[in-house]
Parts: sequence; structure tokens; C-alpha cells
Amino acid sequence: MLESFFSKNGFETDVTDNGIDACTYADKTRYDLVILDIMMPGKDGKEVCRHIRSRYDVPIIFLTALGEESDIISGYEIGADEYVTKPFSTNVLLMKVNALIKRYHGLMIRDGLMVVDDITIDPARHMVKVSGVPVTLAPKEYDLLMIFIDHKDLVLTRDQILDKVWGADFDGYDRTVDTHIKKLRKALGKAGSHIETVIKTGYVWK
Repeated sequence: MLESFFSKNGFETDVTDNGIDACTYADKTRYDLVILDIMMPGKDGKEVCRHIRSRYDVPIIFLTALGEESDIISGYEIGADEYVTKPFSTNVLLMKVNALIKRYHGLMIRDGLMVVDDITIDPARHMVKVSGVPVTLAPKEYDLLMIFIDHKDLVLTRDQILDKVWGADFDGYDRTVDTHIKKLRKALGKAGSHIETVIKTGYVWK
């Protein structure tokens, strides 16, 4: 039901019925938001929440039949941003989802598109526009853009960027980051000013 509902509202979704697959999905894909039940086979929702939180920052909503005060407090303590109990309103849940994504990314979601100031991103098609004009980005440049938006106002070192975009096994030089960021800035034009250099440290998206 939720998969159909969110698809109709412009979201691309992945769905699984167990916690082990949920952890695998979260390791392989950068999600804008995660909705978790607590009572799941393999690993429960709390274990999955801890797993995701140990790797990257993403909005997490618990959607569960467990509505005791102790359950709700525990959910927030391990890192949930929202705790919704069943039965629930799908329209209210949609409002919570959009509000959380906006808060985390500093952006608006319109018809499945991410809007950051003059930048519009279609995540499903990896398409980017600046002031309505299509921008061609190489795959790593696109990944860099999404990493920066995910970590708005957070300073990222070159090593952190290498790990997130190229992977922990990358054996190249950290100056690879500088080269790709230079290309990304040029491609974004005036919007490239969002990427600020932090001397002797790395970069930050402002």
C-alpha cells in the first residue's frame, strides 16, 4: 500500500519485508529517507536503525504497531526522527516525509524533483538543471553533488569524500577530489559557489 502511495506521489521506492535485506539495501543505495517497522524477521527495526546510523545520516521514521511510551522513547533514543503508530493517515505520513527530507537536505521536493535554490535534480534519471538549463555531469560529479547536498553545512575532508564517492578501496590520490570538484563547480556555473573550500581540510556545501 505504501509503495503504491509513494510512487503515485513521485517517489522511487525499494521495499523489503526483513531487516537483513534492509541493511543490505541501505549499504548499497543512498536513500533520501527510510521508513522502518520494528517487528521484522532477521533483524528488527531497531537493529536496522543502528546499522544505518553507523554509516550515514538519513531521515528515519518508525512506522509500527508498538505504541507504548517506552517503545516510543526507545525509538527516538536509537536515532529515529519520527515515530508513527498504526493505524495512521497516509497523507499525514507524506507530510512528515516531505518535512524531514526538506529539513535534512535544505531542499524542497516537488513532483519527485529535488530543488536546492536554482538547482533542480531528478534523482530517478540523474538529471540536473541550473536555473532551468540542463547540466551535464559525469557520474562522479553527480555523486559529489549528492554527497554535498546530503551533508549541507558539514565540512567534509578529502578522505571522507574519497570514501563516500570512490569507496574505501580506492588507491588513488586525494587530489582526485580537487580535480572533480573543480569540474563540478564549472558545470554548475554560479551555483558552484555553494561549494566552499576549507583550507587544509576539505570542502563544505553552504
